[in-house]
Amino acid sequence: MSLAQLAVLTGAIYGFLGVAFGAFGAHALKARLAPEMLTVWKTAVEYQFYHALALVLVGLIATQRPSIAITNAAICFALGVLVFSGSLYVLALSGVRWLGAITPIGGLLFLIGWALLFWAALKRF
Repeated sequence: MSLAQLAVLTGAIYGFLGVAFGAFGAHALKARLAPEMLTVWKTAVEYQFYHALALVLVGLIATQRPSIAITNAAICFALGVLVFSGSLYVLALSGVRWLGAITPIGGLLFLIGWALLFWAALKRF
């Protein structure tokens, strides 16, 4: 399986799960979570969606302009969703506050991914 295909597939899975988690938060969790934890859940869903789309974009770019920067951007976006959104989902559901310390690592992965995409575009287009 190529990086392009893997990135698009991962983006599609993250997008699918984003819809499911968004609906779950809006319907099942609305009455169960404190308002600030519901906001945490919504933030996780939003960033998951943004980066699902970024993964699809990177996958499509990789079909035409493969590079190490594009490969690493895809890896950063995919891992960023797991760490950033994943830690926020668990925080919202469990209330375990130390997980908030992990979230910025996912944010850093997102930033690196966007910087790598910028670099790839600068060098290849």
